[in-house]
Amino acid sequence: MNSDITRFGTGPRMSEAVAYNGILWVAGQVGNPGDSVAEQTRQCLAEVDRILSEAGTDKTRILSAQIWLADIGTFAEMNAVWDSWVPQGHTPARATGEAKLATPDYLVEVIVTAALK
Repeated sequence: MNSDITRFGTGPRMSEAVAYNGILWVAGQVGNPGDSVAEQTRQCLAEVDRILSEAGTDKTRILSAQIWLADIGTFAEMNAVWDSWVPQGHTPARATGEAKLATPDYLVEVIVTAALK
């Protein structure tokens, strides 16, 4: 078993992602405050793509996703973006819930776990 831990985008409070034993945990990604739920979702997913790429994997390897919405009433708006982004045949296990996010300007946060290549 490989016990090496690799951190990506490490800052003083957190890392953007941490890899261990063939699994990559990606920290919650948010969009630009003030943008719509759809635009924030696009931005979150673009950041997920970037981080997965930096770790040497991609969205076809996502095992699970957690999506937090500031207002569950925006579920359809977020899903429209998600559905055009997620690769069919490679959809992960997913949960979506409503929560207060770090600031009221954040409308969506996306957290994923992926297998490394």
